[in-house]
Amino acid sequence: MAGEKRFGTALFGFKQSDVNSYIEKILREFDDKLKEKDNEISALKNQCRELRIKYEDIARKAEQISGDRAKIADVLIKAQEKAETILQEAKEKANEERKKLSEMTEQEKEKLVDMKREIKALKQEITKTLKKYEFDLDRVAEFASENIENFEGMSTDDTENDESEDEDEISEVILEEIMEEYVGKSNT
Repeated sequence: MAGEKRFGTALFGFKQSDVNSYIEKILREFDDKLKEKDNEISALKNQCRELRIKYEDIARKAEQISGDRAKIADVLIKAQEKAETILQEAKEKANEERKKLSEMTEQEKEKLVDMKREIKALKQEITKTLKKYEFDLDRVAEFASENIENFEGMSTDDTENDESEDEDEISEVILEEIMEEYVGKSNT
């Protein structure tokens, strides 16, 4: 059989030298295997120590990453809240500005309508005044032509004195009428 050792026989049993050499051989093999196992155990302990160090390092990094994630999440949430607040404030300001601009536009439109009305009234008044002056100038021209005809028959000396007095009188009458009309319009 395999692995069996056969000893030579001697008087009173097995040969003692064979047994001793076999035991020594087994002890050496056992010591070799024991040393091999001790070396293997030492290597495994070293490997375990290295793995534990790596595990602790990775665990620290995982904790740090987890903490960083939490911080980043908080920062992102705060940034999002801040952005929403800023957007809301901007919308409110835009609505206020739009409202103010709308009110200002309405006021300006009302002013424009009032100005157009005033301009129309001024145009009518100016037209009326110009027609009145035109009528007055026509009357002055008629009056002057009538007076010229009346004065033609008089003598030149009398005509010059009378003509100058009449012209002054006519000018005064016309100025008085214009002033009365102007004062009447100013009071209204």
